[in-house]
Amino acid sequence: MNVTFSCPHCDQTVRVEVDDSTPQLACPSCGAQSSIPAGAIRAGQPTRCLLCPSTELFVRKDFPQRLGVAVVVLGGVASSIAWYYYRIYLTFAILLAIAAIDVVLYLLVGESLTCYRCGAEYRGVDDVKRHGMFDLATHERHRQQAARLARRL
Repeated sequence: MNVTFSCPHCDQTVRVEVDDSTPQLACPSCGAQSSIPAGAIRAGQPTRCLLCPSTELFVRKDFPQRLGVAVVVLGGVASSIAWYYYRIYLTFAILLAIAAIDVVLYLLVGESLTCYRCGAEYRGVDDVKRHGMFDLATHERHRQQAARLARRL
């Protein structure tokens, strides 16, 4: 499994390979090291976040959200232009093509785990289904907690 995270010391994005025997995560940019808590990885599966004290991880598609939104917006603009010029068949063909692209990407793209608190991403995890899908209430709780801590500083 590999972990992608933002180094808390230098804010560089770091991707590190991790297994059951890895004792700590090291940043190649600044050399900062974070020890992995005992029991955080069992049988190659994360049971909690390796970087922060959070035990809440969620499953998401491992696909750039901005690219997905850009495809949908491009399809919307293209179909609107076709609609403006009274090309009704072309309009629906564009919309159908965008929907087909979306379905194909959904079927082909794998899943990853993400930590609600620090945003660390875990790829190459076999049994991601035991973690839940994204929950807005949990996300909002972590966001509010981060905002309160930022105000105190």
